[in-house]
Amino acid sequence: MIISDGLANWLTSHGFGTVTSTVAVGGGSISDSYLLETSRGHSFFLKTHENSPDGMYFSEGAGLKALAATMVICVPSVYTVDDDYLLLEYFPPTEKQADYWQTLGTQLALLHQNQATQFGFEIDNFCGLTPQPNPQMDNGYDFFAEHRLLYQARIAYDKKLIKGSLIDSLERICHRLPDLIPEQPPSLIHGDLWSGNLFVGPEGQPALIDPATYYGWAEAELAMTTLFGGFDNAFYQSYIETNPLENDWKQRLPLYNLYHLLNHLNLFGSGYLAQVQATIRMYT
Repeated sequence: MIISDGLANWLTSHGFGTVTSTVAVGGGSISDSYLLETSRGHSFFLKTHENSPDGMYFSEGAGLKALAATMVICVPSVYTVDDDYLLLEYFPPTEKQADYWQTLGTQLALLHQNQATQFGFEIDNFCGLTPQPNPQMDNGYDFFAEHRLLYQARIAYDKKLIKGSLIDSLERICHRLPDLIPEQPPSLIHGDLWSGNLFVGPEGQPALIDPATYYGWAEAELAMTTLFGGFDNAFYQSYIETNPLENDWKQRLPLYNLYHLLNHLNLFGSGYLAQVQATIRMYT
């Protein structure tokens, strides 16, 4: 790959030297990723995209910094960011520590104890390539209805992926959210926490990458962890020991995950439509 003049100048001006090696790193479905090595022995992780949406990397960097500021869970440090790249700390491959899942459960519970007075975030960001609006609001039900479920549904309708009748059903669910979901404070959450965004950091500890950070419902975060196979049971046990949950919390997980299913429908196409429809039928 070709290193931009701006990035090359940043590296040299901060004493890191010139880039001597770029190695493509697989695994990402949105960005192209590279391991950069420099003439002064430093390693960096570079994310880039030829046609990145405006603000995508800036908002991701802001999310990583918000997670890091809690000092309860590992995320890669942000070095510099521009319109078309994000330069991060590089985590070399290592084995998971023996209590990896227990540690992750405790750390995520501690992260969720960082709470705000309003839902949303300081800036809008992205979930994948889909814009994620984060207006700061007092009412979590209105926030989730308007800026998560219905926002995604309207995108899907405009793409002709769903019919208007499905939006009507979804609107009925949204009116019932206070009956379906218990009141919860706005907690700082990763926002897109599935196994693909979970990493092994220094000394084998858990690390989170690729956030879609905002202040939202902690239960919604846990729901996302179950969407594509789920985490080790030790993770959930450890989480609950630190952040006790209501006994029926698992019953609500499909409703929270409807947001991510709609997003996947918009990102990847009609293969997710049946899951969206089935989930909506559960609550109508």
